[in-house]
Amino acid sequence: MSALRARLLGVVLLVAFGAAGCGGDPAPAPAAPAAVQESPGRQAGSSGPAAAPSGSAAPSASAKSTAQPGAQAQTVKHAFPVQGNASYGHTHHDYPATDIIAACGLTAVSPVDGTVLEVARVDTYDAKVNDGATRGGLSVSILGGDGARYYLSHFRSIDQGIEAGSAVKAGQPIAKVGDTGDASACHIHFGLSPACAKTGDWWTRRGVIWPWSYLDAWKAGKEKSPVAELTTWQQKQGCPTKATVDK
Repeated sequence: MSALRARLLGVVLLVAFGAAGCGGDPAPAPAAPAAVQESPGRQAGSSGPAAAPSGSAAPSASAKSTAQPGAQAQTVKHAFPVQGNASYGHTHHDYPATDIIAACGLTAVSPVDGTVLEVARVDTYDAKVNDGATRGGLSVSILGGDGARYYLSHFRSIDQGIEAGSAVKAGQPIAKVGDTGDASACHIHFGLSPACAKTGDWWTRRGVIWPWSYLDAWKAGKEKSPVAELTTWQQKQGCPTKATVDK
């Protein structure tokens, strides 16, 4: 009987040890949750959307606007040079230009958005000398925002504030129609030319292409720039260093 008890006690002890060891290998502890990796550029606690990965950041609103084709392109406007009744022909003596016939005292305006290059406020023309540089009497030349040069002359007076370096807008009053310089009647001499020397080169400034088709467009309220025609002219002629006609 004692032998049977001893055997039963051994079985009980063996079961107890097996339950404690679950086969002899400890059960693996539950794995800790993996640490969350923050998105590049996003700070902990941020409630906003994660930033795009470095190198592919989402463009800002300003970046989008500047990336649009033509977003930064400048629009240059033009205007017919006289307020009121005016007429003009398709011819001119000696070189390409247009005489815009208008009553004395009518308002002359800038034909383009641009910057004033030269202003002559005093009439120094002397018929005995007939200097080409002074034939225009009171005059204004403007470098248009499109790169072309616009020349207007024979004014009676030039408005205050119209000086070399002044910014002007198309349609802005600049002077009064007159007959100063080498003029026998009130009108505006109107010339188109490449900028070339910008100042002093009166033989180019007075005009190198026919302006009438541009005047037609501006009078009708349409946009038309002489830049393409002037570029072609300059490619062929360059920038002359002296007058070759009507010296």
